[in-house]
Amino acid sequence: MCQISPTRLALVLLSAASILVAIPAFADSQVRIVRLSDVQGSVQIDKNSGTGFESAFLNLPVTQGTQLKTLDGARAEVEFEDGSTLRMAPNTLIQFSTLGSGQDGKHTSVINLVEGMAYVNWIGKSGDEIGLNFSREKFTLDREAHFRLDTSTQVARLAVFKGNIDVEGPSGQVTVEKNKTATFNTSDDDKFTVANHVAEAPLDGWDRESTEYHDQYAKRNTAPYGYGASDLGYYGAYTNVAGYGMMWQPYFMGVGWDPFMDGAWSWYPGMGYMFVSAYPWGWMPYMYGNWNFVPGYGWGWMPGGWNTWNMQPRYGGGTGVHMHPLVVPTGSVKTVVVGRGGPVSTTAFARTVTAGSVGLGIPRGSLDNLHQLNQEVAKRGYVSTPPARQFAATAARNPSFVGFGDERGGGGGSSTAHISSPSVSHAPAAAGNTVHK
Repeated sequence: MCQISPTRLALVLLSAASILVAIPAFADSQVRIVRLSDVQGSVQIDKNSGTGFESAFLNLPVTQGTQLKTLDGARAEVEFEDGSTLRMAPNTLIQFSTLGSGQDGKHTSVINLVEGMAYVNWIGKSGDEIGLNFSREKFTLDREAHFRLDTSTQVARLAVFKGNIDVEGPSGQVTVEKNKTATFNTSDDDKFTVANHVAEAPLDGWDRESTEYHDQYAKRNTAPYGYGASDLGYYGAYTNVAGYGMMWQPYFMGVGWDPFMDGAWSWYPGMGYMFVSAYPWGWMPYMYGNWNFVPGYGWGWMPGGWNTWNMQPRYGGGTGVHMHPLVVPTGSVKTVVVGRGGPVSTTAFARTVTAGSVGLGIPRGSLDNLHQLNQEVAKRGYVSTPPARQFAATAARNPSFVGFGDERGGGGGSSTAHISSPSVSHAPAAAGNTVHK
């Protein structure tokens, strides 16, 4: 029998004790990411790495300790795992002080609105909680609510579109009900008044249209996570591929495209580099599941692997001729660009949809039916369209999404012929005056 010296035994026991102590800390760990799901204009991110603020771009993971800042004219959106969203108006600074996961699988988020205005549509699935701090007030939600919150050195306001919110502050507790607004005087001990209405703000239309977009295109999502589902529904479709099962593929794929052509490697403290896709739908397929190359079909994403997210996308099958293998950078903490890079804006639509564009340059909801346009591009190479912006008037009424149980082709084509614009009108939407429900 092997003998262990008392000194070595003590070290082994100490190591085991250290592991046991670490288990609860990891189980309630902060190893959690949420998605920077929309970027319009100049948005900055501080990843708590000690390097300060840097330019932010679509699909960047947001981790505990991150700060996000929108500059003049900029907007941003963050998606949480259940599909809840937080939207930032221009000149807004937000801190994600807590992004934690418990042993029971529930998520806890604590967010500080330092200055500016934010919209939150909290779905509250599975008991997930969010805490909001602003001025010297705070509240916690574990149920559905939709609200607008703004704060400055003089005044703070909470306008509730859906649900009831209990706010605590220096002047006591107040319940702000649906269609009411609480105003806090930050220069007078945060004393509050409650008005029986919600005044329209300039960006309320943007918030409504964003909410409708997510509701419309994510409604058939059967995955356990909701973040990224609406963009998958808008920018692509699922097909039952023989020998593989249900696979998702982006529209306008084209021959020679692979999922790793465009993006960036972004470095995070304690985790290292994570791959960030440049594509507007590029969240869930890069964090979960597996990409596979199927001869005669091309690259497709197979959902799954929901137990943990991937720092590097997983892929398999035969590799295409133009495969861009993933190579993790070393020796630096700076963002490393791949192909056209990560900071790809979708705010200015280029009027042309081509094979191989896979959604780049198409703002959310800006074109009526991408499935139909995909068929045209597959036949002829590209389609010219009128200029459009996010949330064109017809977008929400003509969804192109199919769920896991539906079968619809989504592949692009290799033709190089050119055609003119299809006979479809895509008028920009005007900001409406509909009431939040």
